[in-house]
Amino acid sequence: MKPLRLDLQFFNQEKTEKATPKKRQDSRKKGQVAKSQDVNTSVMLFIVFMFLIVFGSFMGEILTGMYTYSFTEFIHWELTASNIESIMFQMTVEAVKLVLPIMAVAIVAAFLANYIQIGFLFSTEAIKFDLKKVDPIKGFKRIFSARALVEFLKSMLKILAIGAVCFTIIWINKDDMMLLSMKSVNESIAFFGQLTVWMGIASSLVLMFLAIPDYLYQRYDYEKNIRMSKQDVKDEHKNIEGDPLIKSRIKEQQRQMAQQRMMSEVPEADVVITNPTHFAVAIKYEEAKSDTPFVVAKGVDYIAFKIKEIAKAHDVITLENRSLARGLYQAVELGDEIPEEFFQAVAEVLAYVYSVQRKA
Repeated sequence: MKPLRLDLQFFNQEKTEKATPKKRQDSRKKGQVAKSQDVNTSVMLFIVFMFLIVFGSFMGEILTGMYTYSFTEFIHWELTASNIESIMFQMTVEAVKLVLPIMAVAIVAAFLANYIQIGFLFSTEAIKFDLKKVDPIKGFKRIFSARALVEFLKSMLKILAIGAVCFTIIWINKDDMMLLSMKSVNESIAFFGQLTVWMGIASSLVLMFLAIPDYLYQRYDYEKNIRMSKQDVKDEHKNIEGDPLIKSRIKEQQRQMAQQRMMSEVPEADVVITNPTHFAVAIKYEEAKSDTPFVVAKGVDYIAFKIKEIAKAHDVITLENRSLARGLYQAVELGDEIPEEFFQAVAEVLAYVYSVQRKA
């Protein structure tokens, strides 16, 4: 019976981990955010129809004035190229006055709805050309995917809900609608305008209600799509902190460079105190630089051997003092001054060195 083998890499590739802050930030830069389009649509419709409630009568007067002026003034003009151009220009100006405020309100409402959901975000990644977006195979898969089915069901639910709301409002006002033949044209226009606005407000409120579960679903789908595998988390950590192997190499190079600089200071030392074999500490006293002696080089074993070798090559005096060498190595860092507890011992060593140098 053959033993069953499992590839542990398979489990590392399963996207079971929550997205890290860096992953979320990168997704946001690409324009991938949790956003419901239904929230945008409902908020925009609601604000636009509320705008029409406040300024609808004023806009109705502009529209009525356009028709009145057309059938009282323009109808008497001669049919010439200059007159047609003048009529088209005046009608265009009036149409812009009528439509521009509605478009401005709709744009502001759309920005407001987006800001409520995702805050301020400007990304050009979503509009960049990508051949994958026009791949017919992937497009066919998207059409028959589970997400497409959810979107279809959402659309059907919105159509049924809005249709039911509009039918209810019309049914409530059916009696007034039957009496329109007994009213003037202005009253009929006002009635249909109010009916349309109230149907729009009711429909936008229904869309807002339906947008709540859609927004929750979009957040769930977004969190699901940006999940990471354990290997992704490890790779991201490596990219942020740096590869441990590369970091160790950098540290090794830095250590070697520091060691080379340290060795270059040994020929300038006044004395090298040894253990005699395991420790070596090079000391220098420079009155212009410091009031106390300081350590210019230190090391154990092989480095201690190299310090003594360089000292011998440059006629630097080497003295054996086991306790002092070990104490200085453990207590004093490279470039630091000698602590107070070592003053007496170091002073005796330097005095001996200076006497030898004077005799030489």
